[in-house]
Amino acid sequence: MDREYFEIRNGRLLFDGCDLLQLAKEYGTPVYIYSQNVITDRIREMKAAFSEGHPQNRIAYASKAFACKAMFKLMEKEGVCIDVVSGGELYTAVKAGFPAERIEFNGNNKSQAEIDLAVEHGIGRIIIDSLLELEMIEKAAAKKGRVMNVLFRITPGVKADTHDYVVTGKKDSKFGIPLDDDRILPYVKMAVESKWVNVLGLHFHIGSQIFENTAFLAAMDAAFAVADKIHEYCGYWIEELNIGGGFGARYTGEQKKPFSFFLDPMIRKAEQFASERGIKVPALVTEPGRSFSAEAGITLYTIGSIKEVRGIRTYAAIDGGMFENIRPALYGAKYEAVSVSKPELPADKTVSICGKCCESGDMIIKDALLADPQPGDVIAVLSTGAYGYSMASNYNRNPVPGVLFVKDGKAEWAVKPQTYEDIAALDLIPESLR
Repeated sequence: MDREYFEIRNGRLLFDGCDLLQLAKEYGTPVYIYSQNVITDRIREMKAAFSEGHPQNRIAYASKAFACKAMFKLMEKEGVCIDVVSGGELYTAVKAGFPAERIEFNGNNKSQAEIDLAVEHGIGRIIIDSLLELEMIEKAAAKKGRVMNVLFRITPGVKADTHDYVVTGKKDSKFGIPLDDDRILPYVKMAVESKWVNVLGLHFHIGSQIFENTAFLAAMDAAFAVADKIHEYCGYWIEELNIGGGFGARYTGEQKKPFSFFLDPMIRKAEQFASERGIKVPALVTEPGRSFSAEAGITLYTIGSIKEVRGIRTYAAIDGGMFENIRPALYGAKYEAVSVSKPELPADKTVSICGKCCESGDMIIKDALLADPQPGDVIAVLSTGAYGYSMASNYNRNPVPGVLFVKDGKAEWAVKPQTYEDIAALDLIPESLR
């Protein structure tokens, strides 16, 4: 066990000081577990690289990776802004008491109702993603008599080296406004001249799980080229550039880069842009999600049946599956697992960890190495903190597991586990079937 925040003490596996076997007995499995210390350490590392010495720069946690009231409270406590992409995420942040002025609203197809909600609460920024949104924002803002800050999300035409399902910055993308002068320039001019919006600048996001900085720098070049054209067209210089997120996290031994590897050259590029034009350095905003939450989270399971298909493979079935972690089935995401019941034994048995859903593709880890797996053993799958709980479903009418926050040996529910009653609570039987 070479990962931070894990420790073997007296034959027990601890995560952020908590005995995982005891947590499994007390709270049941499957269960998501998040270390608050991992999250805060990641935040402070990014602040040191991005904000210290550059007070105009901001960090906005991309809540799509993992959102709940407790997570928003933690972001508030650490002085981080948040990025939301739906009315549901925005509503949760408001209910958590998160400061509205520190919320930005992204998304490629915001409804009028979602924009109305954002304007009603006076959030800090709306990221315009399509040619329809300006009119929708103006309509809501005029109704409330409130001027709204906006940025324009552009499609920089950059392909990051990552899985196609998490590439968002290439030209053929559902996200952002294409960089055709006859489309984006008049649209920005309309916004600059609008009574109801205050244009702050531009936004881009090139993808997720990225380990090189070249694509980020190329996207900045594209954004600054647009900024020059905007200035030439309507005399406006951008004040802010949101550079998205996507910094890679560790799942199965990836060589993760420090945040400074990505952010230092981007800060220098922004300073160069401003110096060459004699203008104020635009504020940079970054939207980390996975890089804060992925390694902070693990999922505990209990092994049920073990089936050996002689000469082919051995299956170890768990009490979870694709209903609480769809990523392996959706796009082949890879994970590592460790035995919680036998942390000191060598992981020398190859098994495929499969879920309980009625799908052959319900496989969490194919050909995993575990220590003498037996029915009743508790295992932990690592780095499940991003897009596990967020993408969970009730497939096969399985309840979504609860979320525990742990810190310095103490554990508390952050999200209660669903019950069968919760799943059926909204069901109705039509009168015609009575």
